[in-house]
Amino acid sequence: MLRAEFGRGVRTPVCHCKGASYSRNPISTADAYLYNLGMQNQIPQQLKHWYPLRDKHQWVLGCVYKVNGPSYRKPGAMMFFNDLGEQLGLLSGGCLESDIQKYASQVMRSQQSVTICYDGSDEDDMSFLLGIGCGGTIHILLQPLSADNQYLQLPSILQALENNHESIFLQKIPAQDGSTETRCLANDHRDYPARLAQIGDKNGTLVEQDNQKWLATHIKPPIHLLVVGGGVDACPVVNLAVSLGWQVSLCDPRPANARRDNFMSATSILRCAPDKLPDHQLFGSFDAAIVMTHNMQMDADALASLQKSSVKYLALLGPASRKQQVMAMAELDQQSISTPIAGPAGLCLGGEIPEEIALSILAECLAVLNQTDASSLSKLL
Repeated sequence: MLRAEFGRGVRTPVCHCKGASYSRNPISTADAYLYNLGMQNQIPQQLKHWYPLRDKHQWVLGCVYKVNGPSYRKPGAMMFFNDLGEQLGLLSGGCLESDIQKYASQVMRSQQSVTICYDGSDEDDMSFLLGIGCGGTIHILLQPLSADNQYLQLPSILQALENNHESIFLQKIPAQDGSTETRCLANDHRDYPARLAQIGDKNGTLVEQDNQKWLATHIKPPIHLLVVGGGVDACPVVNLAVSLGWQVSLCDPRPANARRDNFMSATSILRCAPDKLPDHQLFGSFDAAIVMTHNMQMDADALASLQKSSVKYLALLGPASRKQQVMAMAELDQQSISTPIAGPAGLCLGGEIPEEIALSILAECLAVLNQTDASSLSKLL
């Protein structure tokens, strides 16, 4: 059944992050694009939208801290609730959020923490009555979010993200006395490696410290995708990647290409030639790259430049025969390159139009970055 436990207070959080000055950067065009689409499920997006409004409304932070059995979201999932009934993010598939909002409103009034539990296997539980059918049990922590508790150290986490740094967000699960506490560990903190090892490949997990249970959440900057080539077929690639919460940099020196009017959602547009990419200040921040200039020399220059980068996924648009020509022009050998080149790019989805090809390439990219085999979960394929 659903259980709620109200705490009696919130302790002052402890911060171990560098940089006490909190960012006041305006929301970017890409962030506004996501907001208009109603997509704020990535923690960096949520923080960027919440921060400018932090003192204009009452806020509550909700986090999934434990699950048993199947569930839509996993430990570490975060969501923001305010006194207007607005919500940023999801803690379920959208089926529990209205009920969670009621508890969040109580937290706003009492300024006390609360833990709630939805048991999908209990016929008397709200999640069962809603007909969700997942069958799992979800434990959620709701905490007031205000200047009085230093906003639970979230501004420090946002600052780390804007500096392209990872951090670990620690939230103490209330015990009998109901007190809560939060900490943030910068990636150079002495305890960071040990905490990161405890989290492993998950987003978040429960850890033990001082005989207390804490939710440890690994906060990472969004995936940064470089798209080299700003033709019309790059539009769906950029838009789909941005809708996933990724940062997208678009590179094309040609005046007729990569025009801002056609790429409103792109995080940044680089006007340098592909062979000058290593000189750009963003070069070291790319996680993945897709080369699609439709010009063999520019493609060759891009591939050669990106072999010097730290990208984990590098794709080239076009058939295998074209890939061999471009690699020869770039003086690259398949056996000695540091980063394998996906070409033809994408998964075999049978797509033909630009939007379908974009889906195919980004699906392959996500699988590589997540180190999965992109197999069918149902074994239908």
